[in-house]
Amino acid sequence: MKAAGLKRGVVIVMNPQTGEVLALVSLPSYDNNLFARGISNEAFKKLISDPDKPLTNHAVQAHYPPGSTYKLVTGTGGLQDKKITAKTKLRTRGYLTLAGARFYDWNRRGFGACDMNCGFGHSSDTYFFQVAGMLGADRLAYWAHMYGFGKPTGIDLPGEVAGIVPSNQWKIDALGQPMFGGEVYQAGIGQGYDVVTPIQLINAFAALANGGKLYRPQIVREVVGADGKVISSFKPDLIRKLPVSQKTLREMRLAARSTVTLRHTYNLVDMPVKVAGKSGTAEFGTRDKKGRLPFHSWFVGFVPKNPYKADFTKPDSQLAFLAFAYDSRTKGNAGTEIAKAFLQLHFHIKKDYLNRDLLRRGNFYQSN
Repeated sequence: MKAAGLKRGVVIVMNPQTGEVLALVSLPSYDNNLFARGISNEAFKKLISDPDKPLTNHAVQAHYPPGSTYKLVTGTGGLQDKKITAKTKLRTRGYLTLAGARFYDWNRRGFGACDMNCGFGHSSDTYFFQVAGMLGADRLAYWAHMYGFGKPTGIDLPGEVAGIVPSNQWKIDALGQPMFGGEVYQAGIGQGYDVVTPIQLINAFAALANGGKLYRPQIVREVVGADGKVISSFKPDLIRKLPVSQKTLREMRLAARSTVTLRHTYNLVDMPVKVAGKSGTAEFGTRDKKGRLPFHSWFVGFVPKNPYKADFTKPDSQLAFLAFAYDSRTKGNAGTEIAKAFLQLHFHIKKDYLNRDLLRRGNFYQSN
């Protein structure tokens, strides 16, 4: 984060088999001792006026557009609703036209005929525009809800927000009209009305990694009384089993692996540990003098039970992780580089795989 000049971000690590949160970092933070001693008015005003909101737990108390990480929802829905198979090839282009409007792929040349591994691995927007259009707003929203979006996860932390899953009824209630086709396209790539919390996003990918079990994320491992005896201890709390076949989940895990093997995440595939997941960038806010929007970057992923063997056919992952970089405006995806830094520390990897040149200030979407 320092190398990229970032001030706000989140890192979460979770055991997908239980929902136990192994680590959760929200930056910027603040000194708790200020409150323990009785905080001064001046110090409190400084905290609440800080534009990077150090008093907010950005992992659970704030929501953001998920960008291409949300293609997990669209891909799962397309496969499970039998709109496509994993081998169905859709022609991707630089843009699609709908009602006279152009909806651009991040790659202005397109990727040609793509199946799910190609579409997910290269993160083709026009591939997922088409799948979202096949599903429609309400089925897309259904699968988002199944993955836990649009509702608090129930994590044992205060102030959790729900996020937004757009549907026809949601938009009628909010804006007085149903979803337009172009808005469905944008929802399918996580760049429309959709907003999620980082804890929701890692929880969704944990469900993918474990074979379809959506757990309530939990921080507290045990509660101990004054006498030192354990009053209660951690037990996995299942929210639901996803109404998704194991075949669909296996295909989406393999598609998530293709994100790495196709080098969409550059040299992440060269690391000794084997990773599957999804990167994402999402524009927001107001344009600068060059017409460019600021953007967030994400990476959410998981490793197999044996992290050194690339077998993602089994739902046996013991480790999922998420990195979120707020307003990154970097040449590459800062979330991916943060995730690699975590993997290097966690697995004691001595070689440095970070692409520091991608952390220079720039713009992923347009020329610098």
